[in-house]
Amino acid sequence: MTILIFSVSAGKGHNKASETIKSYFEKHYSNVKVIIIDALKYIGPSFDKIVIGSYLIALSKKPIIYDKLYYYSEYKNGITVFTNKLNTLLSVKLKKVINNVKPDVIICTHPFPLEMISILKEKSKINIPLCTIITDYAPHTLWLYDNVDMYIIPNEDFINDLTQKGISKDIIYPYGIPISEEFLKPIDKIKARKELKLDEDAAIVLIMGGGLGMGNIKSIFEKIAFSSLNVQIIVCTGLNNKLKNQLEKIKSSSNKKILIYEYTDNVNLLMSASDILITKPGGLTIAEALIKNIPIIITSAIPGQEERNSNYLLNNGMAVRIRKSSNIVSIVNCLMKNKNKLNSMKEIEKEKAKPNAAEDICKLLIKYKKTCD
Repeated sequence: MTILIFSVSAGKGHNKASETIKSYFEKHYSNVKVIIIDALKYIGPSFDKIVIGSYLIALSKKPIIYDKLYYYSEYKNGITVFTNKLNTLLSVKLKKVINNVKPDVIICTHPFPLEMISILKEKSKINIPLCTIITDYAPHTLWLYDNVDMYIIPNEDFINDLTQKGISKDIIYPYGIPISEEFLKPIDKIKARKELKLDEDAAIVLIMGGGLGMGNIKSIFEKIAFSSLNVQIIVCTGLNNKLKNQLEKIKSSSNKKILIYEYTDNVNLLMSASDILITKPGGLTIAEALIKNIPIIITSAIPGQEERNSNYLLNNGMAVRIRKSSNIVSIVNCLMKNKNKLNSMKEIEKEKAKPNAAEDICKLLIKYKKTCD
C-alpha cells in the first residue's frame, strides 16, 4: 500500500502531522510506503516563496489584513473564486507526481493541496480515496470540498459544524490531530526536572512561540524573569535566532533558573516538567498540551485560525488568555494559587485529548483501502 501526503510549510503543524502519520506507518506496518510532498515547493520554489513569504509578512506586519481575508474566505466570495481558479491551474502540477507515485490513498494536511486534489477528482483526472486531517480546532470552509472521502477532525465537538456545512456524518472521523508516539511516553515530573537540571519543588512556566518564535515572547519572558514569582522558566524560541539572543541577554540579569531552547523535538520532556504553558494556540501545540494535561495561558494568537482555536479553549474552560503582557505575572500568580481552577482545566483537557489519533487514522486508512479492494 502506498500513501501520498501533501503538506505545506506554513508554520510547522501541517508538516508535523504528516511526519507523525509517516512515522507510525513505518513503525507498525511493513507493507505500507508513505511519501510526503510539500505541495507548494513541488509546484515551484518561486511560487512557494511568494505564497509563504506573503503569508509570513501578513502575519507579522499586517495581521488585520490576514484576519479579514480569513473571515471573508469563510463565505465563498471573490477570494475563494480566485483561489479556486488558481488551484485549478496548479492541480495539473500535482497530477504529475500522483501519476508517478500511484498512491492507494492521498492525505492532505493543508487546505491548498486539498482543493487541488478535489478538483482533479471532480474532473475525473484521478480516482483515488482522499483524506484530509484538519490541523486546527476550527473547521474553516477552506477545509471543506467535494470529493473528500474522509474528514479527520480534532474531536466530536466539531461534527455538528461540518454536518451543518453539508458534510455527511458518515465520512467524519473525530480521531484528533496526530501526535508523535514519542510524545505519548509518560515522563514523571520529578524525573523530567532532574534531567533538565531544574529544582524539583519550584513551579515551572513553559513559554512557547511555535516553530517561528512569533508573538510577544520577549515581553512575557522579561516580565516573569524579573518578577517575584517563585518559578523557573523554560522558553522555546523556534527558528527565531534574534529572539533567542535577546532572551539570553535578559537571562544573564535574572536570578531565576532559566532554560532557553531553539526549535526542539523534545517538547514531551519540557511539558512533562512544567506546570503552566504560555503559548500561541497552534493546533499541534494545543493537541500536545491536552495530552499532557498542562493548563494553558493563551497569548499572541494569529488572526483567523488561532483566534478560533483560542475561542474553543476558552469556551471549554481549558485556558485563560492575556491581551497585554503586562498582566502575565498576576495571571500566573492567580493560577498557581487556584488549585481548583488548575485541576478543572486539567480534567477538561483529559476529556478532550485524543492521544491515539495517529493509530486510529492509520487503522482507518488500512480499513478503507481493504474496503475499496
